[in-house]
Amino acid sequence: MKANTHPDYTVVVFNDLASGEKFLTRSTRTSDKTIEWEDGNVYPVVDVEISSASHPFYTGKQRIMDSAGRVEKFKNRYAKFGGAK
Repeated sequence: MKANTHPDYTVVVFNDLASGEKFLTRSTRTSDKTIEWEDGNVYPVVDVEISSASHPFYTGKQRIMDSAGRVEKFKNRYAKFGGAK
């Protein structure tokens, strides 16, 4: 790889604002905010609005839409359009 082309890949803490969970991981994201982690080291903190800890798909709280009713309504509404003349 060429030198000085890729961003630094460092350890950061992602703070999920929706659930309050914090994840220690590696990323190219940086921040001026810092936090002292459980291991006693200080890491930059990146705030995220949603993560796997609060996303409905990953938490199992996803709503299932009734698309069959909407499709039938659409077909009934536009049945007279586009027909043979």
